Amino acid sequence: MRTLHSETSKLVANCASLAALLEVSAYPKPGNIHRLNDFPDTSYEHFLAGSVALGSVMGELAARSYVNENYVNTGLGKGVLDAVNEIFEWQHGGNTHLGVALLFVPISAGAGKWHRTKSKNITELRKVIRKVIELATPDDSIYIYQAIEKAMPSKNLGKAEKLDIQDKESIKNIKNDNITPLQIFQLCKDRDQICHEWVTGFETIFETGYPYLKSRLNDGTSVNSAIVDTYLHILSINHDSLIARKNGVAEAEKISRKAKWILELGGIDSEEGNKQLWILDENLKKEDGRLNPGTTADLTAGSIFVLLLSGWRP
Repeated sequence: MRTLHSETSKLVANCASLAALLEVSAYPKPGNIHRLNDFPDTSYEHFLAGSVALGSVMGELAARSYVNENYVNTGLGKGVLDAVNEIFEWQHGGNTHLGVALLFVPISAGAGKWHRTKSKNITELRKVIRKVIELATPDDSIYIYQAIEKAMPSKNLGKAEKLDIQDKESIKNIKNDNITPLQIFQLCKDRDQICHEWVTGFETIFETGYPYLKSRLNDGTSVNSAIVDTYLHILSINHDSLIARKNGVAEAEKISRKAKWILELGGIDSEEGNKQLWILDENLKKEDGRLNPGTTADLTAGSIFVLLLSGWRP
């Protein structure tokens, strides 16, 4: 007989994997891997494998959160590291889903608590996610550092003035000063969109991505078109922090303006918007991943995840 927490585990695991699968399959998301575009060392199939692999970790995290009567010791950091390990176990294309894992872990832990209350209110889910993040511990910080160090090439990390991941003293400082993930992400929230999400209670996902995606689908837009235009919508409002770290803010903002322009043309479902979308995709691919709006893709996946948790099905 299936227990309530195992039902929660199944729900969250399936929603997580499906969200990641739908995001990577949507095309063309300019500059990113999709079903018609691979990178030299990472393919669409690597992302499919990573998308399936992360689901079990998210389901286990949600189940633990469901049975845990308080919000402490939710295991966010261990969840990120477990997800990264599982992703690398199931494919050989490198870092496919670190950003997704960093976003999905708090959502999954929050969803476990939220599912226990039987609430269908997405605003309540966001409140629970905030509380889970607020009570994350220095041990969570250490696990997160280990996950990032394993998954992320140093050239993509950039440098931080304090608690730099590449500085071997950072772990010691976290232990000595009892530094939580929220405190760390406060330091980088202005230069990294995923840090910004943790600090703001997932502002971009809940206030920009999810409502826009839901609205487009409610209007009868196809799943592929709704996801691609949501990606453009997020990118048009927030320059991609991965591009900014590699190429500078000015270059990142230029790409955001192009995304806005394509939406103004009518997005993917208009003749001119579709044409310019493919041109932008081709132009961004020429730079060997330097102009890859990868964080925007992660935020799009997070928006799909929340939509699936709300009850939507493709």
